[in-house]
Amino acid sequence: ALRQRFAPSDFDFETTDDLPAETEVVGQDRAVEALDFGMNIDAEGYNVFALGPTGTGRRELVQHILEAQAADEETPPDLCYVNNFEDEREPTALRLPAGRGCDLKEDVDALIEDLQTALPGTFESEEYQSRREMIQEEVREGQEAALEELQDRAREDDIALIRTPQGFAFAPIRDGEVVAPEEIESMPDEEREAVQEQIAEYQDELQQILRKVPEHEREARERIEELNEEIAAYAIDDSINALRQKYSNLDVVLDFLDAVREDLIENVDVFVQAAQNGGQQQQPQPPPMMQQQGQQGGGQQPMLDGAFWRRYRVNLIVDNADTDGAPVVFEDNPNYQNLVGQVEQIAQMGALVTDFNLIQPGALHEANGGYLIVEARELLTHPYAWKGLKRALQNDEIQIESPGQALGLIRTVTLEPEAIPLDVKLVVVGERLLYYLLDAYDPDMDRLF
Repeated sequence: ALRQRFAPSDFDFETTDDLPAETEVVGQDRAVEALDFGMNIDAEGYNVFALGPTGTGRRELVQHILEAQAADEETPPDLCYVNNFEDEREPTALRLPAGRGCDLKEDVDALIEDLQTALPGTFESEEYQSRREMIQEEVREGQEAALEELQDRAREDDIALIRTPQGFAFAPIRDGEVVAPEEIESMPDEEREAVQEQIAEYQDELQQILRKVPEHEREARERIEELNEEIAAYAIDDSINALRQKYSNLDVVLDFLDAVREDLIENVDVFVQAAQNGGQQQQPQPPPMMQQQGQQGGGQQPMLDGAFWRRYRVNLIVDNADTDGAPVVFEDNPNYQNLVGQVEQIAQMGALVTDFNLIQPGALHEANGGYLIVEARELLTHPYAWKGLKRALQNDEIQIESPGQALGLIRTVTLEPEAIPLDVKLVVVGERLLYYLLDAYDPDMDRLF
């Protein structure tokens, strides 16, 4: 009388694990229907506030239903940050198809590893050294030819061009020997004036030749810079072009690779200097990060070590390679940084420094393209978390900044990462009282839930 009997043959499953997900929610038909209705409204402002007493399994129920629905939805893209070579204070965000972000990070790491050896080695090669020496020799030969031509003409007029540690000087010649200064003074006035007039003319020509020396040296530097860029491009392009071909259907990656190539060539002097030092790496230095005092380490000459190569890496903040369908994220500690992300800092010689590699994602990044679940009581007890979450939902973007920056309380110079478009459905789980208090006192509630 107290139990109902069933024959195993009445069922079409082996164990309860084989049952469809929908049948596992018992006695909550109205809640399931309401949540399903809210989740399927694809419009701004239709987020869900799930009411229910504490201890009724409301959060588990919500997460279970969302995971079942999200499994059939499209997997969102990977999210990366890379260096903005035009303004390192504003790192660039890349959105790539799921799984391609991890590929790009590994490919760029491999590219860096190859170039760390290939670029300095290229400038140590005999071909480069001979071409560089040829340019310098051509300039020297041109200067010497001009001086020799001037010297030959002066000798025809019995004037010698003398090189001294202090520079060049002209003096008259008699019987193949340079006339001493006291002998010049003893010459007849007319002869002495004629000699001095000739010397003055040759002095003017010499000054014209010497004035062209800086111009010739500048020309040599320009030719050597062109040679350096040519040699660097030769070493870089094979590796870069292989990646360009692999990511030919992703314009944002192609733009990034072009920027990497251009920056490497602009910093070619770093590799030349390393080659002149015998290929020895300098001692590891702090990375060229942004200092909180407002100085940019990138303005200094980069070091050819790990710090220098950080600028070309890919910071993969969300990897959806192993995500099936849309993500469902429950954030059990919804403080401001855990929701919107943060830019970490390193204490270094009394200063706080950072770069785009230290950008950390928040729950909004991880749930972007899917669903985010938070507990209302936890959300409301963290300062600025509710305000930051509302701001992201209202602006449809995730802007990483500290609470002090968001409130205008801090004006130090730091990174301002590019905002990422936000497409998330938010589910806040809480008591009935919290919902009605928010509805009564927060004018944004009706526009968000």
